[in-house]
Amino acid sequence: MVDSLFRASALVMLVCGALGVGCSKGAGPADGRAGAGVPPAAVRVAAAETRRVPIHLQGVGAVEPYRSVSVRSQVSGELQEVLFAEGDRVAKGQLLFRIDPRPFEAALRQARANEARSRALVEQAKANAAESRAKADNARTSFERDKALRDRGSLSQEEFDAARTNVEMLAAAVVADEATVKSNVESIRSAEAAVADAELMLGYCAIRAPIDGKTGSLLVHPGNLVRANDVQALVVINQIAPAQVSFTLPEKSFGEVVSRMAHGALETRAFIPGQEDHPAIGVLTFIDNAVDRAAGVFRLKATFPNEDERLWPGQFVHAVMTVAVLEGATAVPAQAVQTGQSGTFVYLVKSDMTVEARSVVAGERSEGFLVIKDGVRPGDQVVIDGQLRLAPGAKVKIIGDADPDATAGSTG
Repeated sequence: MVDSLFRASALVMLVCGALGVGCSKGAGPADGRAGAGVPPAAVRVAAAETRRVPIHLQGVGAVEPYRSVSVRSQVSGELQEVLFAEGDRVAKGQLLFRIDPRPFEAALRQARANEARSRALVEQAKANAAESRAKADNARTSFERDKALRDRGSLSQEEFDAARTNVEMLAAAVVADEATVKSNVESIRSAEAAVADAELMLGYCAIRAPIDGKTGSLLVHPGNLVRANDVQALVVINQIAPAQVSFTLPEKSFGEVVSRMAHGALETRAFIPGQEDHPAIGVLTFIDNAVDRAAGVFRLKATFPNEDERLWPGQFVHAVMTVAVLEGATAVPAQAVQTGQSGTFVYLVKSDMTVEARSVVAGERSEGFLVIKDGVRPGDQVVIDGQLRLAPGAKVKIIGDADPDATAGSTG
């Protein structure tokens, strides 16, 4: 007989567990209320409230510099000076390295000498051309006189032919001298280009910061021979204010993010491990142009001012992006919502200090609260701690932050 009673009791407990509610000791079979003599269950409660609920999408991301530049030399030579320390903050245009300029100064002097020589040759060619033109003009004048003399018979044909040949030779000399002038002018342009190139190479001996940022490890030291455009950089500069966080979201969120971003900037927060109470705040600035089909995710980037430099390149953070805000939503603490075989429910405390298992339709979760789309109204008192000791109709005693003598809200 005792064994049969034990088995029946176990069966009742299994059924209660499958329904997702507690079975109070001594509960009556008709209405499930606590039996006589059973003390009220101690519970903590909270009122359902109307809240402004932000809707978030979350992902794990990594901090990236806003810009990163590997500084390399554009000329080969001996490194003379390093004008910063590792980890220094540098400004765009600040002098970082100096390479031995002497070979490039010599090349510049040679280029300028060649330019001067080319200019002198041009002047000489112009003078020669002017002399040739004068001689040609005189020869043409003399030829016209000779032509008149020949017509009168005062000049032999042989002398006339010699005069004409002289005119033609001097005209050809003028053409040659003018060609020499043009050639020497082109030489000047070539010499000017050589001077400009030599000046550029000399300027490259002073290596300046291309961006604002922080320097990394120094990879060369004074006395080292550096090569132009070497694979190894001299130093890497990262711009970390602002900084970026690259993270991924599931493919199913793509349409929502694109739609929301088209209507304005989406606030994104970066939670740093160990500093969750003070997230960095930025905005979404980039959505990748393709979805990773293998992983079923797409990549995004948010930009943060990072003036306090809390975000550091390579650091892992938890990225939380706000895509919408529900105004006037009814919400309860997330721990109030239980899951049973029939779905989600809350224990609602009624005015007679008994509880009702109320089915609810839960919506979005945000900041420890769950939006309740149906089943609860603002002001309703819901149990947030002590649900395991409850069954529908059980008597309760409110403890904790709430007033023990307070009565519950609407029963709906």
